[in-house]
Amino acid sequence: SHQRADWSSIHEQICPLLVPAEPCLHSERDREQSKEQLLSRQNSLVELALGRAQGFLWEGKALEALPAALQALRGRARLLGWSSLQLVPVYLLLAEASTGTGNFRQASKYLSEAEWVVLQSPGCGAAVRSALHRGLGLFCAAQGKLEQALYHLANDVYLATSAFGANSIEVSGGYFHMANIFLRQNKMDVANSLYTEV
Repeated sequence: SHQRADWSSIHEQICPLLVPAEPCLHSERDREQSKEQLLSRQNSLVELALGRAQGFLWEGKALEALPAALQALRGRARLLGWSSLQLVPVYLLLAEASTGTGNFRQASKYLSEAEWVVLQSPGCGAAVRSALHRGLGLFCAAQGKLEQALYHLANDVYLATSAFGANSIEVSGGYFHMANIFLRQNKMDVANSLYTEV
């Protein structure tokens, strides 16, 4: 069943990109061209895997999203290294998918990996930190830790405002998720004001 899920999630789409290595190339020019083609294929594979994972999450198919997101993580780490900030969105996808399957322990591990990468990158921008806080906020909300969720989502709104401006669409996501939490707490006035802001 795991192999079938993996096949339908991502491997059927990426198999054409996994062509065998070229035979021995004699000229420097041929080697450079081969290296560029391989890099291009690897980038295409990562983007395809990310797109598939995000698509499955939007459809509410968290279990199907996991193999594609894991493929994207391995590919991006192979290209950029395990300390690259570009791994953070992939870790957040994996955390969201794991949360969606009810595997909070695994989701927590992915969020910890994302936090670690951000902490190791002093020049990390507000947009990445905003996405991290949103992921943490949604995770806390799924666990019923509503005050912690509000803390992270408020940071998300602040950082998204810093990165994109107060009236940007990126900021509205944080307001929306905060409104949902206030709604769960029966604080209708606050929830409605945040929905209006969205």
